[in-house]
Amino acid sequence: MKDVSHRPTGSRDNSKRELKPGFDAIEYSKMVLVFPRISLKPEVEAYLLSVFKNKEILANIQSEQSNFKFESLLSRLSHPPAFTCIRVNTCAASTDQVKKLLTEELQKQCKGWPMSDIPVLEHPELPDVLLIPVIGPRINLQRHSIEVIVGAQCGNAVLRGAHVFIPGILSAPKLMRDGDAVSVYSDIGGKCKRGAVEFMGSKTFVGNGIAEISRNEIFSSNCTLRGVGIRMTEPVYISPSFDNVLPSLLFLQNLPSVVVSHVLDPKPGERILDICAAPGGKTTHIAALMNDKGEVIAMDKIANKVKKIKQNAENLQLKCIKVFCYDGTKALAKESNWDGQAGPPFLPESFDRILLDAPCSGLGQRPNMACDWSLKEITSYPPLQRKLFRVAVNLLKPGGILVYSTCTITLAENEEQVAWALDSFPCLSLQSQEPHLGEEGMMGAGLSNDQRQLLQRFDPASVTEGHTSVSCSDLDSSQIEHLIKSANKDTIGFFIAKFLKMQDG
Repeated sequence: MKDVSHRPTGSRDNSKRELKPGFDAIEYSKMVLVFPRISLKPEVEAYLLSVFKNKEILANIQSEQSNFKFESLLSRLSHPPAFTCIRVNTCAASTDQVKKLLTEELQKQCKGWPMSDIPVLEHPELPDVLLIPVIGPRINLQRHSIEVIVGAQCGNAVLRGAHVFIPGILSAPKLMRDGDAVSVYSDIGGKCKRGAVEFMGSKTFVGNGIAEISRNEIFSSNCTLRGVGIRMTEPVYISPSFDNVLPSLLFLQNLPSVVVSHVLDPKPGERILDICAAPGGKTTHIAALMNDKGEVIAMDKIANKVKKIKQNAENLQLKCIKVFCYDGTKALAKESNWDGQAGPPFLPESFDRILLDAPCSGLGQRPNMACDWSLKEITSYPPLQRKLFRVAVNLLKPGGILVYSTCTITLAENEEQVAWALDSFPCLSLQSQEPHLGEEGMMGAGLSNDQRQLLQRFDPASVTEGHTSVSCSDLDSSQIEHLIKSANKDTIGFFIAKFLKMQDG
């Protein structure tokens, strides 16, 4: 049985690696004891290392420093962000009102946990954001003899506060019954066959829970069962569950994803396009920032994802959103062929603002313990991103704003796309972003220092501290300020660029 919870993967022993300044040694040791660094195919790891050690970076910092920053990034990616970010639906309630309701809910959920006084913090620069510190990792949890194996996505969700839902369960012992205390492991290599009674492959411990259903019920049913299969009682990371919690009042969203819509800065009465909108978090945020007044067009080419956008808009009771199942690369109409339809394709210069949250390699997502993509798959996105970008520029009115974002860490999908856009579209001008909570753009794409400072890159490798374990009942203002600063840094990997289409373009 291969439990990698306490041993890093790969040919190198990261736990013995010398630690450099700028990264907390205790925190690093704690991380590699709990989870391995993200597992990547050798060709992908070599590619990413070349990105973080490009010529421009090495001309400014030592090779040792860039090596260590890269190792820090790989370790961070396998762990969840240090804060749960909740966006308030300000069209339905005030942030203060939701904070009170959420505090009451957390007191019920966390009763009996090691820290039952987890605070709900208001973000000083994002008025519709509440932050909850994630407590952990808890490295001394006792393991139970009954082992349940879940899929990697399910395991990632557990690390961010979810219970184990029945479809996520891959393996359980023959004698597992409703009410049994079990230990939950994530199949990070994707090798466990559904219905197995035991699993001998690579797995990572994510916490303990109570079975709500027997093995026989899980795997003998003729239909797909829904609902909670394992209720987590001792997760490695303590983070509240938000299943059916105030669904019309709040939306669980990564902090950089909330920043994007504020950077777009939509105004009531405007016509906005979210060109790759699923699952609809940013779409609904744009609508809320407009006070549900105006028109938000949301598109995605996959029907099931379109249903999710509609469902989220309905849950938050937002009326100005119109959703279409359509390929964004084909959303630009020729005037000679346009028949006046309300939906796509659209005439040139139809929108006041456009968000292009582009399809990407997703390498900034956390937690993620393993990525089995090939280098060909990782590098396949820039051509698609450029097709979408061309369409977006043509659909934008002169004087309009285009925001480009990804949830990945590569140079080719981020800063290199900005350099390409500025070279390809003289009508575009990079703009400053408000709020600016991330770091400047990465070196290596040929952008000037001034241009890079206009970009936002949320880089998990820049974090020097980890998850909190302080008592939260009597935080003073300086402690709260420190936690907020940590929340701005310890996020998923993310990138944002903001462009103005000039009037004389």
